[in-house]
Amino acid sequence: MTSRKRTPSALIRTNQYIPATPTPKQTIFLRRTEREGFYGGSARGGKTVALLMAALQYVDVPGYSALLLRRTYADLALPRALIDLADEWLRGTDAHWDDETHTWTFPSGATLTFGYLDSEKDKYRYQGTAFQFIGFDELTQFTETQYQYLFSRLVRPEGSTLPIRMRCTSNPGGTGHAWVKQRFIKGVKEDRVFVPAGLRDNPHVDQAEYIRSLDNLDHITRAQLLNGDWDISGEGTLFKRQWFEVVEAYPKDAKNVRYWDLASSKDKGDYTAGAKVAEKSGIFYLVHMHNVQESPGAVQDLIRQTAAVDGIAVQIGIEEEGGASGKIVSDHYARDVLKGFAFTPYRNTGDKVTRAKLWSSAAEHGNFKLVQGPWIESFLDQVAAFPETEHDDMVDAVSGAFVMLTEKRSDSSRFRIVASR
Repeated sequence: MTSRKRTPSALIRTNQYIPATPTPKQTIFLRRTEREGFYGGSARGGKTVALLMAALQYVDVPGYSALLLRRTYADLALPRALIDLADEWLRGTDAHWDDETHTWTFPSGATLTFGYLDSEKDKYRYQGTAFQFIGFDELTQFTETQYQYLFSRLVRPEGSTLPIRMRCTSNPGGTGHAWVKQRFIKGVKEDRVFVPAGLRDNPHVDQAEYIRSLDNLDHITRAQLLNGDWDISGEGTLFKRQWFEVVEAYPKDAKNVRYWDLASSKDKGDYTAGAKVAEKSGIFYLVHMHNVQESPGAVQDLIRQTAAVDGIAVQIGIEEEGGASGKIVSDHYARDVLKGFAFTPYRNTGDKVTRAKLWSSAAEHGNFKLVQGPWIESFLDQVAAFPETEHDDMVDAVSGAFVMLTEKRSDSSRFRIVASR
């Protein structure tokens, strides 16, 4: 339970509904008077707490209305997210919660409402409403048009002295990264302010332990979350050539899989890639790679021959395209091409970059090695240029093999490729 220690009124406007003492960076954010304010920029900087504090500053004033938004209602209701934190602070006070409207009402008549903008048209749910405070938590998950439209809901009664405020928090990354960066990081104007804050500004978090947790992420996401780096992007290079140690052999008792990323069309210059990857004790080895431009019949022959060479102990995965045609191809491989081998079709979910991030972290930490072979140079050329390279078939094949080796150990919050049954 959060302590109900009062914030000194000499620093910021406060009331009995704000029990937490703000950090120095949160205090700066709460004192700003600009119409637009953006707080955070990296993970664990106390963004949610700062946003809720800001929304509650005037709930003792009659006529005040505040709206706090996440992209989905599920995001609002997560543990330690906005609704949960507000309940911790306000339960036991004289404020009243309405579960149907997701609104706290205060003795002054002021309200604090929680809402969401799951789709673009959801912004019209707020037509006819009026708020003096609107807060977006994790702004990069929203579109620019959603954000801009909500300005039309910032209204105060004639003669009121309540401040009109739009307040936001977020980290770099996400679908709205570019427009948020342009608006708040690169294009700050007179009535708009950015208050950067991160892990080192939050004394309430075990910083060393959280940094160790971030070490499991790819270097792009880690730089965004830890350092608040708005210039590094998932659209840039995800791998570095020097991360991949070349070895002569790999443990013979390692688990082996072979994953095939099938070309959609030879005529379009597409390649079929088949990656054999092994794993033991958390170390991964790219053992062999096929990367060919062939007709469907020749590809089937290659896959059947490779399965015979690999042996029946090696599990085989093949990407299954969406729709009925994908299932027809998978059934054909199961009945006619790979009969007698351990074969499972996999339906990809998520984009190529997201899938590759799963093994980017292993590569960066020296846990993804290449077994000596003639394909290594072309693989390194492709992986180092990904995702800007023209062809990414080998990267996709390794992504599929990595999931085959790790999916049973993956938790539900990670991206995964789901096996078709």
